[in-house]
Amino acid sequence: MSPRTGGRSLRTRLLLFIGVTLAVVCAAMAGTTAMVQRAYLMGDLDGRVANAGQRSLGGAGIHPDDTAGLSFLMETGQPVGLLAARLDEDGSIVSAAVVSQDAPPQNLTTAQRAPLNGIAADGSKHTVTVPGLGTYRVTALDSNGIRVLTGLPMDDVQHMISGLVMVEAGVALAGLTIAGVVCAVVIRRQLRPLGRVAATAVEVSRAPLDRGEVTALTRVPARDTDPGSEAGQVGAALNRMIDHVESALAERQRSEEQMRHSEERMRRFLADASHELRTPLASIAGYAELMNRGTDRIEPVLAWRRVSAESARMTGLVEDLLLLARLDEGRPLNSGEVDLAAVVAEAVWDARAAGGGHEWHLALNLDTAPALVTGDESRLHQVVANLLANARMHTPPGTTVVAEVETTAERCVVRVRDDGPGIPGELLPRVFERFTRADISRARAAGSEGGSGLGLAIVAAIVGAHGGRIDVRSEPGRTEFTVELPAAQDGPAPPHRNTMVETPPPRAAIL
Repeated sequence: MSPRTGGRSLRTRLLLFIGVTLAVVCAAMAGTTAMVQRAYLMGDLDGRVANAGQRSLGGAGIHPDDTAGLSFLMETGQPVGLLAARLDEDGSIVSAAVVSQDAPPQNLTTAQRAPLNGIAADGSKHTVTVPGLGTYRVTALDSNGIRVLTGLPMDDVQHMISGLVMVEAGVALAGLTIAGVVCAVVIRRQLRPLGRVAATAVEVSRAPLDRGEVTALTRVPARDTDPGSEAGQVGAALNRMIDHVESALAERQRSEEQMRHSEERMRRFLADASHELRTPLASIAGYAELMNRGTDRIEPVLAWRRVSAESARMTGLVEDLLLLARLDEGRPLNSGEVDLAAVVAEAVWDARAAGGGHEWHLALNLDTAPALVTGDESRLHQVVANLLANARMHTPPGTTVVAEVETTAERCVVRVRDDGPGIPGELLPRVFERFTRADISRARAAGSEGGSGLGLAIVAAIVGAHGGRIDVRSEPGRTEFTVELPAAQDGPAPPHRNTMVETPPPRAAIL
C-alpha cells in the first residue's frame, strides 16, 4: 500500500469515526430535546385538560338533575375542539359533543363515542384517537354522582413536536456537514506530515542497503519532527532509526574494508616473508652444495662463514616474525620498573660501537621526574636499538644521530633524530608496516646489507603493547622518531646502570 493510499484510508476512517460520533451525539441531543419539549408540552396540555374538566364539571353541576345535558358547552370562552361527554355509573357515554368554530357543538357519532367508553372518572389523563376528529387528551371527573369527560385535541402539540424534530434534524445535518468539512480539512493538514514521513520511509526502503557504499539516506524534514505532535514523534523516531542504520552500514563497510586490507597485508606479508626466507636458504643450499662437491674454487672457511651468516640472518628473521606474532596475539610481556634513561644510554653505546662512521649523541632532560616506566626492559631496549639501527643503516657515514630522553609527570618521551636525507613522502605513511623498506630512496652505510623491513614494525608493536604511541616526522636534513610511554607510578628511582654516566646526568648531558 502506498503512503497516499494509506493516508486516504486513515483519513476515511477518521472521518467515518468522527461522523458517526457526531451523528450519535446529534441524535442523542435531538432526541433528548424532543423528549423534554414533548414532556413540557404534554404537561401544559394536561394542565389545560384538567382545567377544562373542572370547568365542565362545574357547568354540569348547575343542573344536577340533567344527567345528559351538555349546556355548559354553550358558555363563552370554550376553546375550539373541546370535547365533552356525560357518563353514567358504568362509565358509558350518555351524550358527547365537540365545540366547533362559529357553530354550535356537534354531537359525536356512535363510532366516535366508542373510544371514550370505559374511561374511569378518576382524574387520570388518557390519550385516545377519535375517528374524524384526531387524537385527544382526555380525563374523566366525578363529583357527587356527576360524571363528566373532557378532552382537548393534541394536534397542535404533535405538530409542534414534529416541527421541532424537523428543525433539530436540519440543524444537526447542517452541523454535521460543516463539522465534516472542517474535520476533513483539519485531518488532511494534520496527516500531511505523516504522509511525508511515510514517503521518507518508502524512499529509505528502496535504497540498496545490502550492497554498495554507504550513501546519505533521506531524512524526515525538521518541520515534521516536532515532539509536540504524534506525527512529529514518529518522524523523529524514524530519523533516529535511520541514523542507527547508517551507523551500522558505515561500521559494516569499515569492517569489510579492514578485512580486505588485512587480507592484502597478509598476502603481502606471506610473499615478503617467503622471499626473505628463501634468500638465505638459497645461499645456505648453494654453499653446502659447493662444499659437498669438494671444489677448490671456494675455501671451506669462507663457505662456513657465509652459511653461518645466512643462518643467523634467517634465525633473526624468524625470531622477529615470532615476536610480531606474539605481540599480535596480545601475549603479556614481562613487567617491571625500567629506567628508560639507562636503557637509551646503553643502546647509544652499542650503536656507537656498531656504527663508528656516525656521530652519536645522548641528551637527557630529567629535571621534572626520573625516566621510569613500567614494562619489559629487554623489549624497550630493542625499541631504542631498532630506531638507532634504522638511522645507522639508512643514512650515510658522517650523519649525526641524537637520542634524547625527556620526562614529565605523566609520560616519558624518547626521540631519535638524524640529519640524513630523510624518508620519501610516499613511504612515510606506511613506514611502520611490515617489510617496508627505504633502501631504494635512502643511502645505506657502506658494506651494509640492509634489513628485512621488520624493525620499525616491531618498534610500533612493542610500543603499542606498553600502552604508548610512536610518531615520525621527516624532511630532507631532519628525521625524528618520537616514542611516548606512560610514566611509572611514584616510587623510588632505581640506581643508574649506565656505565657511561655514574652520577645523575645534568639537564643536557651530551656524550
